[in-house]
Amino acid sequence: MMRLGILALQLTELCVSSVVHLLYGLYIFSSAVAGDLSQALYDCIFFGLKHNVKSQEIPRATSSPSSSTNVDGLPPIVLVHGIFGFGKGKLGGLSYFAGAEKKDERVLVPDLGSLTSVYDRARELFYFLKGGQVDYGEEHSKACGHSQFGRIYEQGHYPEWDEHHPIHFVGHSAGAQVVRLLQQMLADKAFKGYENTSENWVLSITSLSGAFNGTTRTYLDGMQPEDGRSMKPMCLLQFCCLGVIIYDWFDIPWLKRYYNFGFDHFNMSWKRTGIWGLVDCLMGNAGPFASGDWILPDLTIQGSIQLNSHLHTFPDTYYFSYATKRTRKIMGVTVPSSILGIHPLLFIRVLQMSRWRHPPDVSPPHKGYRDVDWQDNDGALNTISMTHPRFPAEHPSRFVLSDSECQPLQSGIWYYKIVEADHMFFIINRERAGVQFDLMYDSIFERCRKHVFRNNPPTFPNQAHP
Repeated sequence: MMRLGILALQLTELCVSSVVHLLYGLYIFSSAVAGDLSQALYDCIFFGLKHNVKSQEIPRATSSPSSSTNVDGLPPIVLVHGIFGFGKGKLGGLSYFAGAEKKDERVLVPDLGSLTSVYDRARELFYFLKGGQVDYGEEHSKACGHSQFGRIYEQGHYPEWDEHHPIHFVGHSAGAQVVRLLQQMLADKAFKGYENTSENWVLSITSLSGAFNGTTRTYLDGMQPEDGRSMKPMCLLQFCCLGVIIYDWFDIPWLKRYYNFGFDHFNMSWKRTGIWGLVDCLMGNAGPFASGDWILPDLTIQGSIQLNSHLHTFPDTYYFSYATKRTRKIMGVTVPSSILGIHPLLFIRVLQMSRWRHPPDVSPPHKGYRDVDWQDNDGALNTISMTHPRFPAEHPSRFVLSDSECQPLQSGIWYYKIVEADHMFFIINRERAGVQFDLMYDSIFERCRKHVFRNNPPTFPNQAHP
């Protein structure tokens, strides 16, 4: 009877979680569509009026070359989204970073695979910036059962990128690990045809709720704690995989232009595989979920440790991290720190993660593992995971209470702060964070522009020259 009660409780939780995630996904999608439709209607109605007003405008004198702004001299700030995220041009006018990209003159927001592995996303990010056809690597592609080549970027978004023209990266969630892996690939000269790459192509890395050391949420969602790669037979992730396979198999062009999970290089479309290809994917015999080449295995503690084992913190790069937390301790017990302040999508997980216990009959994911260290969380990631790379070896770090404590900045060390916020506080909807949203991104962009440089300070638009 006890087992039946526990099973019923687990099924109820699974149904509730599935419905909540599905409804939120539909809400985001419908919001994007409604925004596009209203913008199209606005443009249609007022186009004639704008055209008439523009034709009556008095021509303005052109600025002299000495007074023109030159944003091309600024190193780009690249915002890298996390799991289920999207870049500029997807989901219509919706912004994953809630419009933060408008705070600086030169910000790039690439659209990477929302569920593809950290490895695949790092490769995609390189070619997004440099241009050319995405090359996932022959050995990796054969091992994972997908095409070696992917999307073609006719023109890179920063083709001059090199050691003398480095980039600032800001990664949210899994996006932070993507950037770290990309920097390691640059150091290892892992891109065929680009033998001059180095870690110094990256000037700074800023992490917002970065997934450096994995998360216990992956086990709550369905990953097996025994190995961190396989899934439980009945879980939220299985439903997610089912939906992704069907979405990619139908391969509806306009829909995938609107939002894409990023698995085109697995060739799951009905045009290529037919009905039997769909059956193979659903049975777990083919596709990304069969090979393990997708994001969730990389977010388990075991998967993150495997990644971290060959990722370095480099001496000439500046590193910053904002770890988020929505828990507190009451009489020694970790509980959610708020009810209304936690996103509805995350509240149940905040509670569950704060009560997580690693199965006693399963080997711990790392030496010295303690459940109590992983209880503080933001609903998606454990706070201990977000501060800086810790496992299997701890990287140099310094805890700071305010940005002023970072001055003068030292490269090769992770400066980290702990912020009272959930995992979605600084993305999608800026109204939730209010003034904290502006303070957060303003401080990040100001630091990139005024305090982080290797040689001479950068020249800013409209800055008077001596």
